[in-house]
Amino acid sequence: MTLPTGGFSGARARLVAMSEQPGRIMSGEMAEQPAVLRRILEQGAPAIRTVARAIAARGPRFVLLTARGTSDNAALYAKYLLEIRLGLPCGLTSMSTTTAYGAKPDFTDVLVITVSQSGGSPDLVASTKAAREAGAVTLAVTNNADSPLAAVSEHHIDILAGPERALPATKTYTASLLALYLFVEGLRGDGGGASARAVPDLAAQVLDRRSEVRALAGRYRFAERMVIISRGYGYPTAKEAALKLMETSYIPALAYSGADLLHGPLAMVDNISPVIAVVPDGKGGEALQPVLDRLRGRGADLVVIGPRPQVEAASAGFVLPTEGLPEELQPILEILPLQLLAHEVTIARGQDPDAPRALAKVTETR
Repeated sequence: MTLPTGGFSGARARLVAMSEQPGRIMSGEMAEQPAVLRRILEQGAPAIRTVARAIAARGPRFVLLTARGTSDNAALYAKYLLEIRLGLPCGLTSMSTTTAYGAKPDFTDVLVITVSQSGGSPDLVASTKAAREAGAVTLAVTNNADSPLAAVSEHHIDILAGPERALPATKTYTASLLALYLFVEGLRGDGGGASARAVPDLAAQVLDRRSEVRALAGRYRFAERMVIISRGYGYPTAKEAALKLMETSYIPALAYSGADLLHGPLAMVDNISPVIAVVPDGKGGEALQPVLDRLRGRGADLVVIGPRPQVEAASAGFVLPTEGLPEELQPILEILPLQLLAHEVTIARGQDPDAPRALAKVTETR
């Protein structure tokens, strides 16, 4: 039965609609990702190149990345890109140094990149404004060209993801990754479009294999915690996957660099709590190999997201179509089965991923 919504507030009506089909909104937005990625390549790339050329002409010697939540994981991905592809030293901003403590650093020759889906959080706006006043070159990467963050930044990149209604961010995350990749390639003097051209079709292939992920979800329906690991370009994927699982299914999910896991946390791994390893096809995966060997030696329930040989050597997994795809672009594919996993585990636990408790779409921290 469909309940009338005329007497409800907009928020209440939305909850009623969602209750009829839990996860419908998140599912629909995950499915949009190939189209969003194509839109960035076809429509957004020229503007991104223009911004990159303008900033490259300023010759920044250091980069600070500012973000929260899912956008913070996209910013971490950009940190790997900037340090590996350009050799630029990078750091992640501690916003409270300016917003709470009133510090006034000298940001001459510093590029400050602020990543935000909505561009509306007061601390992001205030921190970016303070950085610009302190001499920084400021760039906002958002899904809202009319946002306060875009207004206070010298430069802006629109990730062109379209309205995102689900509380768990999915399409804005992958859109941010691709936009940041194209921006960094633009700083290098390369548009980057040729290497990225295959990504939308590969993303569609991954999303079409939802039944494989549903089988994994049944395996972990009653998990009390999860550990997610990776290295290199895959590490932001591990952090984003953990966030998605926690905010949708409420399963405590701990994300570690594989190297950090060996410095103590390995002691908590047993044959009960699943370990999900995001294994890049490249140097990150090679660096992770000793960690995978240690986990197998401990009898861990190891699930691998990555190349076929690694998946076949694990308890379970999902093979990614990464052959021939540069390692720096693989995170766009890596997160897709993990978004699906968060959605499917949440449904299997009788919860609605469209309506996580205690969350709002725009988080207004200060």
